[in-house]
Amino acid sequence: MTAKAAPPDERVDGELLRTAFILVLGTFMASLDTTIVSVGIDSLAEEFGASVAGIQWVSTAYLLAVVAAVPASGWLADRFGGRRTWLAAVGVFLLGSVLCASAWSVTSLVVFRVVQGLGGGLLPATGQALLARVAGPARTGRVISVVAVVPLLSPVFGPLVGGSILGVAPWPWLFLVNLPIGVAAALLARRHVPAVPPSTRRTAFDLRGALLLPPGLAVLVYGLTEVAHDRTLPAVAGVSAGLAMLAGFTVHGLRTRRTPLVDPRLFARPPFGAAAVTLLVLGASVFGTMFLLPLYFQTGRGMTAWQAGLLLAPQGLGAASGSVLVNRTISRVAPRTLVVTGIVLILAGTVPFTRLGHGVPDAVIVSALAVRGFGMAMVGAPVMNIVYSRIEPGQLPSASGALNLLNTVGGSVGTAALAVVLQNRLSARGPDISAAFGDTFWWVLGFCLLAAAGATRLPRTESRRS
Repeated sequence: MTAKAAPPDERVDGELLRTAFILVLGTFMASLDTTIVSVGIDSLAEEFGASVAGIQWVSTAYLLAVVAAVPASGWLADRFGGRRTWLAAVGVFLLGSVLCASAWSVTSLVVFRVVQGLGGGLLPATGQALLARVAGPARTGRVISVVAVVPLLSPVFGPLVGGSILGVAPWPWLFLVNLPIGVAAALLARRHVPAVPPSTRRTAFDLRGALLLPPGLAVLVYGLTEVAHDRTLPAVAGVSAGLAMLAGFTVHGLRTRRTPLVDPRLFARPPFGAAAVTLLVLGASVFGTMFLLPLYFQTGRGMTAWQAGLLLAPQGLGAASGSVLVNRTISRVAPRTLVVTGIVLILAGTVPFTRLGHGVPDAVIVSALAVRGFGMAMVGAPVMNIVYSRIEPGQLPSASGALNLLNTVGGSVGTAALAVVLQNRLSARGPDISAAFGDTFWWVLGFCLLAAAGATRLPRTESRRS
């Protein structure tokens, strides 16, 4: 029996794939930059004569800027149009990259990383919403399954690219490497990406929400970062202030008659609530692991950044393979089945890392990473497909911004929490570094279980809007 051909409105043609490729270049550029720079932290500290604690703000400032920018992506796309907003984000990111490459001190570099992060925070959410509008409900799942693998690959290739750059070029090239990618993406987008018009309903910008949500998230992440550095007063103040501002935003979002920056009511509408829990907790697991493993390889086993990146590469290969499977089956297999199966694979791939204190062979680590990567690719695209297929076109920018915000916040909060746990276990274990990392991975396993619980609340199938 021959395979049944996809209906005409579900076929992903060459034109749509070209649009997806162009838009994903922006996401790839922003995601890759984060991990490339993380490899160069030691080189930057030496260049500017800064302490490790001081130079860490180069990464933290970028992350906080991303957290601050994502909530505004929906309003900007509604107000100015998806393609125009995306092109502006590319321009801001490239401007920040050039400024970072010309930095003369740690302070200037941190300020310029904020500029870069504002552009980088807008790119994934705006690109996904624009792609979903261009693809239409019937084709969204298949095309999103292609682009969703990019954030999974960048943490793998970033250390390799960063290590290679620092081996042959000075530190400014950690930022200048973005220029050819960004310029190519912008030129191609102007020619080939359809211009989605702005929303016909003119909504005023939610200024009060903007003064509560992005700063609240940024202050919360800052407080958690200070917990990891064992600075009690800034940590307590940051976490308390951040939670208070987020509570204030929730009350404001429920009461305002205007369109809020992110509508809190979205989280009460199935399937958005279950999707939010799944992506938030899974983000903590995925990004937390990408924080722990390179640190373990370099501090616990004495590897170089290049060697650590090479050992992480199987996760990228697994993610690529999983993306191919999802692309071929997402229109035929229940999305919830794919999501739950993916989380189970991530769980299975995490278990060996809880045994690091007992000596885990490299072959087991490589296999576990490949399994984790395969599972990770089976989660993001189906979850987004379920949500996007049930959201009205006018709500896509806001929904996309919220989903990307959850992914970023989950990753940053999860990483900060795991850093606190790791610090505690290192103190308890003393010289047994491997055992301390193994203990910390039990928390990663717990994150996976919480994500699985959220995934079981997802609907079995996506809704087909006409």
